[in-house]
Amino acid sequence: MLQKLTILAASVVLTGCATFDEIVSNMKKSGPEAVIFEDRPVQEPIDPNSFMLGNMEQGVIGEPQVVFTTDQDTFSDLARTYGLGYDELVAANPDVDPWLPGAGTPILLPTQFVLPDVEKRGVVLNIATKRLFYFPQSADGEQQKVLTYPIGIGRVGWETPLGETTVIAKAKDPSWWVPASVRKEHAELGDPLPSIVPPGPDNPLGHRVLKLNMPGYLIHGTNQPYGVGMRVSHGCVRLYPENIEFLYTLVDIGERVEIVNEPYLAGIRDGVLYFEGHAPLEDDTVLPADRLHAVLEKQLDVAGQPLNDHMREHVVALAESASGVPVNVAMYDAAEPLRRARLVHNIVVPDPDEPTIEEVREMMSEVAEEGDAS
Repeated sequence: MLQKLTILAASVVLTGCATFDEIVSNMKKSGPEAVIFEDRPVQEPIDPNSFMLGNMEQGVIGEPQVVFTTDQDTFSDLARTYGLGYDELVAANPDVDPWLPGAGTPILLPTQFVLPDVEKRGVVLNIATKRLFYFPQSADGEQQKVLTYPIGIGRVGWETPLGETTVIAKAKDPSWWVPASVRKEHAELGDPLPSIVPPGPDNPLGHRVLKLNMPGYLIHGTNQPYGVGMRVSHGCVRLYPENIEFLYTLVDIGERVEIVNEPYLAGIRDGVLYFEGHAPLEDDTVLPADRLHAVLEKQLDVAGQPLNDHMREHVVALAESASGVPVNVAMYDAAEPLRRARLVHNIVVPDPDEPTIEEVREMMSEVAEEGDAS
């Protein structure tokens, strides 16, 4: 049976046929194994945003982490504290209630990332993973630095466009000139907007804006940080306020920006091949099997040979699980990232001025259904 599944999986990947979902749904995946945390030291969390590349061929940064929750933690709190988006945490912890994880629940923090398969230069936005990567220019002989942040992107019907562009303007505390299409939509929902929203707490652009050479599209902050990491906008890219304020100081006018859609990523670090799979966007016009086939065709094993059928089978299963967590392909099973994860202190600090769990849940529900203003 295993041989048959291997042959079928390889055939599906190679041909890109429409039975991809049927095949992978019937594949037997390794079940979760018990992971002992008690004997591990509890360490400080890694910097969630800044990493160094050992060389320009390195395709993976960061490391997975595990944190135990308190009875007050929500995924929204954990995401912002550890540099993640809400959807990233949900995908990595599908069996945990994001609003009531409960005290003492181990949460896998997907703070390891496979870099997009593009040139490591300027700003790179991967809308499939809802993540921004910035490669500041380094001097000759210096290591390349990588900054990465979770992003909110355009919801269905208001897709964030793909392609290469540049930053053509920057602004602090901007006014928002509301597009006519957005005003029309909000009016139909009984929530009319003015033609211009001045700076302040009601401005969905937040306090910083990078304007792209794509008419109507911006990289900006937000007055609704709980929506970062979700499909909530009218096409613009939003970041946590603290992230956009720092990025704003680094990115100059004329900076290159490349927007890609790569739900499946493979990268090498220290001779190990990692695969990271995300659920493709629901309005993606490219078949998942075709995207996966394109990624697999580029990969070689440690001997420099194309991946064998067994490794391809692992990758197909990983693509179906869509956990968003990089996995060592050669060592794959469901618990592999957990076994090497860094156990870290819970550094979530409750904010007495934040809305209650019920209020945030209601706001996120509304944003998910209707989108935010920007």
